[in-house]
Amino acid sequence: MLEQTVKSELIALLGDRFSDEPEILTCYAYDSFLEESMPDAVIFPKTTDEVAKIMALANRAKVPVTARGAGTSVCGAPIAADHGIVLCFSKMDKIMEVNTADRYVVVQPGVINGDLQKVLAPSGFFFPPDPGSMNFSTIGGNVALNAGGPRCLKYGVTKDYVLGMQVVLASGKVVRFGSKNIKDVTGYNFTSLFCGSEGTLGMVTEVTLKVIARPETTQTLLVTFADLDSTARAVSDIIGSGILPVSMELLDKMTINAIEDAVHMGLPREAGGTLLIEVDGSREACDRERSQIVHKVKEHNVMAVEEAKDEADRNRLWAARRAAYGVFAKIAPDILSEDVTVPVSKVPEMIRRIYQITEKYNLKAGVLAHAGDGNMHPLICADRKNQEEWKLVKKAFREIFVAGAELEGTLSGEHGIGLAKAEFLPLVMDQESRDFMACIKKAVDPNNILNPGKFV
Repeated sequence: MLEQTVKSELIALLGDRFSDEPEILTCYAYDSFLEESMPDAVIFPKTTDEVAKIMALANRAKVPVTARGAGTSVCGAPIAADHGIVLCFSKMDKIMEVNTADRYVVVQPGVINGDLQKVLAPSGFFFPPDPGSMNFSTIGGNVALNAGGPRCLKYGVTKDYVLGMQVVLASGKVVRFGSKNIKDVTGYNFTSLFCGSEGTLGMVTEVTLKVIARPETTQTLLVTFADLDSTARAVSDIIGSGILPVSMELLDKMTINAIEDAVHMGLPREAGGTLLIEVDGSREACDRERSQIVHKVKEHNVMAVEEAKDEADRNRLWAARRAAYGVFAKIAPDILSEDVTVPVSKVPEMIRRIYQITEKYNLKAGVLAHAGDGNMHPLICADRKNQEEWKLVKKAFREIFVAGAELEGTLSGEHGIGLAKAEFLPLVMDQESRDFMACIKKAVDPNNILNPGKFV
């Protein structure tokens, strides 16, 4: 419970944008991960000045503060593990400046990724990071988790597009990092430090993002393979040959059939695996890359190559891919999805390991992947109320993380660490590296009020 003096000061500052009503708190006790923790209060600031006053008060009273956007995180990052205050940025949702001549936009953290895309589209520009939740996740959340998405194979992740930011530190002090310049190597690169920090270092209240021009044309292929091993080997062969598609999405047989059962999009049920591959650029470049890809996949037990005929057909294929998480949720009461990432050359072996592990424990599991950059999404369907089954799920994911580490991979390519994977950090980070993270954290947040209980 908040002390009455803290509660009174917050109400005086925010009025009805403060709530500690149980029915409201319940809505902010969880994200898309499986853990829950009730905050003591939820607040909705509208300005950087309000955030600064809130942080100064919280720091003085040593009250934990957890930043939150739309709550679409799948790792527990915006869950108030130590209770305290959830600071929700949904009312700081203004696009403050659009400057395509200089290739940047300035936004508040509550801006929805998809809304920014719509604003940029008429001018022929876009913001490349496109997480699966792009139509409802916020830019602040994208920055906090360093979000990626299917396009990141060619275009990179959120940190590659953050030029500058305004941050409120734990003390309430407001600082600015970076600038509006496409090239800026002045001083430490604090923008990259804050990308992926999951709200443990400060509250980002304004972000300057690089935007780029849309390519002349896009071509999309759906390639069907007889077996999953051929699908995976085609991925490493294409990337190893120097071809760089925009995206290369892998779906295994269980995923394909789950989508077909739910939404009937015409995907090939008999396939052992599919690749949804997209290239963009000039028409000449697209034609050349498409021809190279078709040549490569035909060396790997391919069953069919389908090319999207028009934009509607392309949208149909992508709708199938983006439907995957939703349709898996119909298979069992709970779904656990991870994003262990390995070097692309080791994608075939990682997929084999995932199958071996889940089959060993007799679990319902599928594999999705941003396969072109080695980002694997094993999805396990189970029932948390079945304690024995849930123990097996946890064992399976521990072994999957170990397998990823053995293949020189990492714990997360885009979902973050949060509550989900903090205990597994020693698999991929030595003690000295973890101590250095803790040193940075202590320097900027000595009272440990910023999203405590997470990976630092």
